[in-house]
Amino acid sequence: MRYRSAAGRWVLVATVLGSSLAFIDGTVVNIALPAIGRDLGADAAGLQWTVNGYALSLAALILLGGSLGDRYGRKRVFAVGVAWFAAASLLCGVAPTTELLVGARVLQGIGGALLTPGALAILEASFVPGDRSRAIGAWSGLGGIGGALGPFLGGWLVEVADWRLIFLINVPIAALVLVVTARHVPESRNPAAARELDVTGVLTGAAGLGGLTYGFTAWPAQGPGNPAVLASLAVGALGMAGFVVAEHRSRHPMLPLDLFRSRAFTGANLVTFLVYAALGGVFFLVVLNLQVVAGFSPLAGGLALLPITVLMLLLSARAGGLARRIGPRIPMTAGPLVCAAALVWLSRVGPAASYPADVLPPVIVFGLGLSLLVAPLTATALGALDDAHAGVASGVNNAVARAAGLLAVAILPLAAGIGTGDLTDPAALAPTYRAATLICAGLMVAGSALALALVPDRLPRDMPREGVAARGQKGRMTR
Repeated sequence: MRYRSAAGRWVLVATVLGSSLAFIDGTVVNIALPAIGRDLGADAAGLQWTVNGYALSLAALILLGGSLGDRYGRKRVFAVGVAWFAAASLLCGVAPTTELLVGARVLQGIGGALLTPGALAILEASFVPGDRSRAIGAWSGLGGIGGALGPFLGGWLVEVADWRLIFLINVPIAALVLVVTARHVPESRNPAAARELDVTGVLTGAAGLGGLTYGFTAWPAQGPGNPAVLASLAVGALGMAGFVVAEHRSRHPMLPLDLFRSRAFTGANLVTFLVYAALGGVFFLVVLNLQVVAGFSPLAGGLALLPITVLMLLLSARAGGLARRIGPRIPMTAGPLVCAAALVWLSRVGPAASYPADVLPPVIVFGLGLSLLVAPLTATALGALDDAHAGVASGVNNAVARAAGLLAVAILPLAAGIGTGDLTDPAALAPTYRAATLICAGLMVAGSALALALVPDRLPRDMPREGVAARGQKGRMTR
């Protein structure tokens, strides 16, 4: 069924709130890292794993989440993911040690892997083609702002109460999502989806991401010649190669490789990888730098990024509509360039930085760039394939984004020269932050170039269709 009325708005509410759980927890922890380090005695690797434990399971299993939704019902899998996420959040909130916190974060990532692709697939299946770009734009603006809202929420909770509340607050939100989902979200699935699970693909993909993440995270402290580092990187490389082979040979692959015959789908996911690698590094390091180097309080550090939230809320739906009118290539090319300029500006934020002069202007520019980019990027990744593959397309795009952010958090401190330094030491973090932010700007420029080269001017699914007969029409339609 397709919805244009109040039913569609309830679907949007459920998917936005559900997605926000995963989005916020992808960034909210960053602002609390200094407090977690002090409270639990975590070292630099422990702090990285507090972020990466969540990102690893999310990235490794999100394709599985999309496949399960296509097979067994997107509403059902979405609801299971929300409930799982809430239970894991409760465990995070009471964790007494770094090790147990990281373990609970891994469980959180599993819940996120189940709910995140389902949210987008539900949207894709619930709106007529003519309304999808605006719906996804609204989802990007309302749900995607969770990533920017996270540091503000985390800073406020850390400063006025305790870092554990950043996890415990998920429980009542998840309960609300479950109620709205049960009452208002329609069920959808892919009738042609196979019933068999791609176990080999799940295991090889998890081994690949896990090996690379552990190796790069351990590298600064243990050195590149350490046997554990070398073995982990080798396992990661073999796992990723094994994943490609497994998906090529599987009768029911979790990631059908023939999807990448679509130039638009391939281009959108390559741009996603570069852009979200940059975003993963930015949201990990900017909030740390503002506290550790610039001397901001947790609340002030979180508030510093609030303009991004406001701009995405106001502009993302409009950017989705613009991309529908003029095509996705221009906004997907211009958006990363605007973000890159903002990151070069942000790289200058150092000790005793002034918020009005040094932080606010580049944050505004960065928010404008993200607002222009995110909705067209998401709509292109999903719109390049037909409805039957909505769950897989969503899962692939989310997996690419999460894997990019995961590897960025593991690799960027190493690439920027942290060595054996401490991420909570101003002298060690300041040069790392500057170098890493410039690397992220370079990733944004590369993403812009790929969008220009690979993203088409117009997606076939963006063409308006009237009735069943119009579904067979080919070619472009003039507006």
